[in-house]
Parts: sequence; structure tokens; C-alpha cells
Amino acid sequence: MMITAFTDGAARGNPGESGIGVVLKDEHGQTLRTLYGYTGIATNNIAEYVALLTCLRAASKLDCAKLHVHSDSELMVRQMNGQYKVKDAGLRKYFQEIHLLLSSAPFEFKITHIAREKNAEADRLANLGIDSRIPVRL
Repeated sequence: MMITAFTDGAARGNPGESGIGVVLKDEHGQTLRTLYGYTGIATNNIAEYVALLTCLRAASKLDCAKLHVHSDSELMVRQMNGQYKVKDAGLRKYFQEIHLLLSSAPFEFKITHIAREKNAEADRLANLGIDSRIPVRL
């Protein structure tokens, strides 16, 4: 199955209280799963990476053959696609964990940058994650 995902991380302050939102949809646009959670005090970029990691773990539990992730984080997308180096040690930890997970993932992976307004559902969930204070379970 082809899954299209939308991920977002949010931080109120940078660093500040942060959360993630993830939406997974099938090839017909039907929502398979929505996820949100609180990531504690973190930067927005860390929250973006935690959202992607959460998305990958959720997709690996589904019958996913191809995963196409959409994110409004230009930095993360360009780092994941090898256009930018990951210089920050905190981000590098997540970057390496994601690449390790992808090396054994049972699906093809693609990540694309989208405009923020096309990521409204994941953004809403990321803010719900902050408000809920329910920890993300990685």
C-alpha cells in the first residue's frame, strides 16, 4: 500500500514547549491514522524530526510498501534529501536514528517540502500535542 503522510513539529518559544502531529493516508486519501504528542522543551527543528521518526515507526506497523512524507520544514527535508549537512548535534542524533530505521524499513521512502498552508491538519495536531501534554511514545 502507498501511504501519504503529513508531519509537523511545533514549539512555543524556540526552545519551548513542543509537540508533534502526524497524519497517515492511504492511496485514496482516506485517513489511516492520526498521531500527536508532547515532546517537552525542545526546538522547533527537534520537534520536526521527532514527528518524522514517529511517522516512520507508525508506517512500519502498517502494510506500507511506499511512504511519501510531506513536511513544511524546509530544513529537515533538505537535510533528509542530502542537500544540507546536519551540523547541530541534537538534530544529528535524530537524523542518524531515522536513517538507521530507513535502512531496514520494509517500504520505499520519499520526503517532500510543502507550503505551511498545505499542512494544516498536522499543524493542528502538533499544537494539540502541546496542549494535551500527552508524551510522544517513540
